[in-house]
Amino acid sequence: MAGPGAPAARWKSHIVRQLRQRDRAQKALFLELVPAYNRLLEKAELLARFSDKLQPEPNDVTPTPHQGPGDEESPSNADQVPSPDILRVKWQEEKEGLRLVCGEMAYQVVEKTAALGALETELEERQSRLAALEARAAQLREERARQAGQVDARRARNAAQRAAYEALRRQAGRREAALRALEEEARDLLERLVQRKARAAAERNLRNERRERAKQALVSQELKKAAKRTVSISENPDTSGNGTREKAEVTLPLPAEPEFLESEAGEKRPFSFKKRRGHSIGGVFEQQYQGLPVCVAARLPTWAQDVLDAHLSEVNAVCFSSNGSLLATGGADHLIHLWNVVGGRLKANQTLGGAGSSITSVDFDPSGSQLLAATYSQAAQLWKVGEAQSKETLTGHTDKVTAAKFKLTRHQAVTGSRDRTVKEWDLCRACCSRTINVLSYCNDVVCGDHVIISGHNDQKIRFWDSRGPRCTQVIPVQGRVTSLSLSHDQLHLLSCSRDNTLKVIDLRFSNIRQVFRADGFKCGSDWTKAVFSPDQSFALAGSWDGALYIWDVDTGKLESSLRGPHCAAVNAVAWCCSGDQVVSVDQARKVVLWH
Repeated sequence: MAGPGAPAARWKSHIVRQLRQRDRAQKALFLELVPAYNRLLEKAELLARFSDKLQPEPNDVTPTPHQGPGDEESPSNADQVPSPDILRVKWQEEKEGLRLVCGEMAYQVVEKTAALGALETELEERQSRLAALEARAAQLREERARQAGQVDARRARNAAQRAAYEALRRQAGRREAALRALEEEARDLLERLVQRKARAAAERNLRNERRERAKQALVSQELKKAAKRTVSISENPDTSGNGTREKAEVTLPLPAEPEFLESEAGEKRPFSFKKRRGHSIGGVFEQQYQGLPVCVAARLPTWAQDVLDAHLSEVNAVCFSSNGSLLATGGADHLIHLWNVVGGRLKANQTLGGAGSSITSVDFDPSGSQLLAATYSQAAQLWKVGEAQSKETLTGHTDKVTAAKFKLTRHQAVTGSRDRTVKEWDLCRACCSRTINVLSYCNDVVCGDHVIISGHNDQKIRFWDSRGPRCTQVIPVQGRVTSLSLSHDQLHLLSCSRDNTLKVIDLRFSNIRQVFRADGFKCGSDWTKAVFSPDQSFALAGSWDGALYIWDVDTGKLESSLRGPHCAAVNAVAWCCSGDQVVSVDQARKVVLWH
């Protein structure tokens, strides 16, 4: 940059340039007037000299008669000097002409002077404007210098930030590479863990099979020994007095295969000896849950008692505990919320995390002490009520787990998945005890005493005996099965399918007893859940438009339809075991308590 004296030198040179320009402009206005005025002065001086020469001496003046206008000069006087009168007249004429010219010149001088004054005024105005513009230009130059300094500072700051950004980008790249390596390692560890669990489960299953075979062999040996043993039966007391009794020998035949006994509920159990006395052999005892509360009469809901935006995303599942004191909701925000129903309002109890993906179904065990959830992370999570951390993770599926339900026997559960398998789980050891391969996606499962029922994407409902390896029955329906609900007495099954119908299946005769339809009812998704009322008198389901539909199971007629808080498709409904309250959840994050 130039020194501090440079702006002053430029300003002075600019003033000099402006003065020279003004001189040139003013001089141009008088370039024609000055020569004319000089010529006029020269002529006036010339005429003055002529007049002085022509002025006659007093003694030399000889009057001569004037010639008339019609007189003509004689040829002899043609070469003579004109007379003074003639010259005086001419001089007077020229003088008048010069006076007129001088007047005109003076008028022009006045006009030019006035024009010059106006130009000088305009020049002064322009000079003042020029001074203001110069001052403004100086301010702008100072502002430009300041802005240039700011630009340089910002460029320096941008360069520093760019360097910091590059350093952060390189660091992020390194961390991303480390994260990918850790993810690969975690994936490898997870695969190895799954493989180890699978091997451990296979080993346990093999040991169980060997133990069962050993038990069966032991039972066979005992049966053979029992068949060969002679049993003494006293027919009549001895009346002869010799103290002896008659004895009859009875030989028990050995059965070729284990027999089955049929109970009153229609279930078949393997034949076994009960432990009475001595060393008789008993079968494996399965721990059953205690009897669940039975609802005598359910009340139809009529109005929305409480409405909450419970989750951050759509809510997929809802379930009451067996005693109705606790409510669980699961959503696509990877969270499960537990609620208490207090005074007709939902009061938050606890939030369970750690699912890692969207929740597709939730279920309480019959005792209400454990909660099982199916997730999109190819696993099912098990929580103990009252604890925030997951108790067990049931891994083994290769696709989304769509359903997870407890069995009626303790420490056992069943899951269904989109990987076309249904798995039975031993919750004590957190291992898969049985895998059932199916030809279609499984959307929902329910469990009876000794039966597993699964609903599938190929429009079929399949029945599996938990004691046998094969499917015992298949019932086709006219649409993809979205949900299953088993009645409390295990005699009726409610199915919901994508043909927008609900069907009640009588399990005693394996036929469809009722088909429920309604104008406006439509399944909103492949996981729309429908349920029986606790007294098995009504069927409840939610529609795509946010309405709830209730049908009478006996007559098949639509009892009522509820509309109100829901503005999106209802995904699931739950009916409290007391029969007084209903909860519905939808795709717009709402949880509604109906009374």
